[in-house]
Amino acid sequence: MINYQNLTIIGTSHISPESIKEVQNTIAKESPDLIALELDQLRFNSLISTKTSKLRIRDIFKIGLKGFIINLIGAWIEKKLGKIVNTKPGDEMRAAIKLAKENNIKIALIDQDIRITLKKLSKRITWKEKFNLLKEILKAIFKRKRKPPFDITKVPPQKIIANLTKKIKKNYPSIYLTLIEERNYILAKNLYNIMKHHNKVIAVIGAGHEKEVLEIIKKEAVNEIHKTRAH
Repeated sequence: MINYQNLTIIGTSHISPESIKEVQNTIAKESPDLIALELDQLRFNSLISTKTSKLRIRDIFKIGLKGFIINLIGAWIEKKLGKIVNTKPGDEMRAAIKLAKENNIKIALIDQDIRITLKKLSKRITWKEKFNLLKEILKAIFKRKRKPPFDITKVPPQKIIANLTKKIKKNYPSIYLTLIEERNYILAKNLYNIMKHHNKVIAVIGAGHEKEVLEIIKKEAVNEIHKTRAH
C-alpha cells in the first residue's frame, strides 16, 4: 500500500485472501469519498452479476482470435490458482464494491475497455511470443509440481514483481506494452484527474501496476506545476 497526497493505492493480487482483508481494512479505516477500481464497465458488470459472464465465440470478431485465446488462458490460470487458496479471481474488487455500496461511497472505473486491450494485443503479438507462451504453458502442465516462488495467499513482494515484469518485457514485449505499460498510463492519468476533484481516494489495482502508476502520477503533478508557472 502506498500513500501520496490524497491518494491511497492498494496493490493487490487478484486471488489473494490477504488482498481482500487489506481492501476491507483500509476502506474501513480511511473512509474515502471515492474508490477507484482497476476495472472497465464490462468487467465491473461481470463481477457484480449473479450470472456467469464470459467472453464468447462471437467476441472473436471484436477482439481478434489471439486476444480471445490469451484471455481464456489467463482466466483459466487465475481460476485454478484461486481454487488453491479458496478465492475467486477479483474477490478483492467485489469486497471494495460491496463496501462502497454499504457506505454510499462513489466508485470510479479507471481501466481501459478490455475489448480494446485484447484487440490491440491480438494485432501486436508476434509468432515468437506465441511460441514462448505455448512453451511456458506446456512446461507448467507437464512439469513436476514445484513450490511457487512466493506464497500465493499473499501479494508478491516488489522484488518478485519487478523480476516477473522484467521477464515479461524481455520475452513478451507486445504483452508487456499492451497489458502493462499502456495501461499504467491509463490508470495513472485517470487517477490523477480523480484526485483533483475528491478529498480522499482509494485505488484498488494490481500490485504489478502500483509502483509505475504512482511514478506517472508524480510526473503529471510536476508537469502541471511547470505549466501553471509558465502561464
